[in-house]
Amino acid sequence: MPGVKLRFVIAISFWSLALTTSTKNFKQFTYNGFQQAELHLDGGATVHSNGLLQLTNTSNQVKAHAFVPHRLNFDSPSSLSFSTTFAFAMFPEIQAACGQGIAFVLSPSMDFSQATAGQFFGLFNSSTNGKSSNRIFAVELDSMQSIEFGDIDNNHVGIDVNDLRSMASVTAGYFNDVEKRNKRLNLNSAKPMQIWIDYDSVDTVVNVTLAPLGLPRPSKPLLSLPVNLSEVVRDTMYVGFSSSTSASASSHYVLGWSFSQGRQAQAQAQTLDLSKLPSLPDFGSKSRKLSRVSMVFVILTAAVLTSIALGMYLRWRKKFEETLEDWEQQYILQRFSYKDLYKATKGFKDKELLGMGGFGKVYKGKLPYTNVEIAVKKVSHSSGQGVREFVTEIACMGRLRHRNLVQLRGYCRRKGDLFLVYDYMVNGSLDKYLYEEGKPNLSWSERFKIVKGLASALVYLHEEWEQVVVHRDVKPSNVLLDANMNARLGDFGVARLYDHGSNPHKTHIVGTCGYLAPELIRKGRATTATDVFSFGITVLEVACGRSPLSFVGGQDYTVTDWVNDCWMRGVIVEASDPRLGGDYVLEEMKLVLKLGMLCSQPSPEARPKMRQVMQFLDGDATLPVTFPSGGNNTLPSFSPSYEAMFTSYSIDSVLIVGR
Repeated sequence: MPGVKLRFVIAISFWSLALTTSTKNFKQFTYNGFQQAELHLDGGATVHSNGLLQLTNTSNQVKAHAFVPHRLNFDSPSSLSFSTTFAFAMFPEIQAACGQGIAFVLSPSMDFSQATAGQFFGLFNSSTNGKSSNRIFAVELDSMQSIEFGDIDNNHVGIDVNDLRSMASVTAGYFNDVEKRNKRLNLNSAKPMQIWIDYDSVDTVVNVTLAPLGLPRPSKPLLSLPVNLSEVVRDTMYVGFSSSTSASASSHYVLGWSFSQGRQAQAQAQTLDLSKLPSLPDFGSKSRKLSRVSMVFVILTAAVLTSIALGMYLRWRKKFEETLEDWEQQYILQRFSYKDLYKATKGFKDKELLGMGGFGKVYKGKLPYTNVEIAVKKVSHSSGQGVREFVTEIACMGRLRHRNLVQLRGYCRRKGDLFLVYDYMVNGSLDKYLYEEGKPNLSWSERFKIVKGLASALVYLHEEWEQVVVHRDVKPSNVLLDANMNARLGDFGVARLYDHGSNPHKTHIVGTCGYLAPELIRKGRATTATDVFSFGITVLEVACGRSPLSFVGGQDYTVTDWVNDCWMRGVIVEASDPRLGGDYVLEEMKLVLKLGMLCSQPSPEARPKMRQVMQFLDGDATLPVTFPSGGNNTLPSFSPSYEAMFTSYSIDSVLIVGR
């Protein structure tokens, strides 16, 4: 019996030890006030009796830190994802001259003894700032404009990696879901606010959302940045806050904080119990009183220094000058700095050029600090696209999310140039594989997958998104192929949106000859049916390896003519791309050829909807035995009147677009 008791005691001990270890490794906590919080504090940081965490006070050139004293594991993709939220307030000593701000930080160390206050936030000094060995990720709430770091203003939120030159920053504000517009916030207003920071290790994107304390979390983030933190953070990191003041001071407070790791944490609402948060002191109750003479001296000194700094800054920025207009405020989309895009594309050198189109050039790039590969479309005001279409692409593509669409990451504007930043598609555009010498031949399985992917994208645009999106320029050069040869439809510069159930308005005829539906040329009204027509022509190109328009025997000859001739002779599969060498699934080839002809019929009423197209491709529906405009499995050739449409319109009346 004694032996049994001993073994029981040992088992209980090991169970208790395992439970204790599990608790220490549990990566989630919520502090509604910091009375019972276990924190490592240094510098000016202190916890008040009511649980209010004060990072800095009204002392000048002070730094402060508050960190959870235990390292957290970030050694796996699942643990690398995290979500955090905290409530904060920033009390300026005087409104004319504020302190620096607060930064949420992931750091491999809690030793910031060599760091400097002021513009360095208590994180770096002049010799360490910008070094990749720092391994520090931070989100800064900055109330001073540091010219040397290229700060956009004195009231912004920035995402920093090893460097206080923010990878991305935006003026502080939030999206008001009631008013459906963005509203500005003043960080140094002494009013409590709440910030949410989420990192998804699968999508490799950081989202930052801000709002006045007490309002629900806005539906749109203030700032989004693609960044792979696995290349930044170490396997174990400390998490906490850093703050500092400059020649002028502010009191920086944190009222409550919640943090959780794991991708599933992002699906759970990060909440603070607002009723339990400590109260803030009355604004100005502990501020240092300045005499009238001192106040005047401070203001005059600040004005002189600002004038000097502004002159230096303007000269420094001239090379990288950008444009910011009012319309941009209504779209919450990442704005990249021209400097970063210039570095990413190696100065927009020709050797980085991916292609050219009617709207400008597309360059390959690699973002500084993160090494994320991007494609940058440089559009000139002198091109056919212009500002209006540029706005359309930003507004539209920035909110679309589908596996078969090219994701727009952000944009930049500078002088007469517009820049769109996309995910880089390693395999380039579809047209190169169909027509360019030296490119490997696409197998039939790859072609069939591309057709289905493109159809799926159009179903989403036409029926599944919040509005109807008419692409207006579906063609192989606008179909990009990712690393797995999946089709991604891109280039939404001439897209048009309208509400479900409403009728589209007439517009200028835009598109590319050979892909324009007859009724679009006649009536100038782009609809989902005109997209279906362009899809049909593209599908025939994929199957036949032929361009839409060619010149044979002294006459124009369309790809539909070619397929129709083969079909009427009872050998429709002879229209297939000879480079396939007959290596295809017979029934799939027949299906794609007939589907392409069905979608490209001259009458829009005879064309199927894209959802029907998807059903045909998935085998959930069967193609009609007799097409509406023809009989006995045949289709009539295009009438002379239709072919004449291409020649009766001058080239100026049709905007030919391309990549």
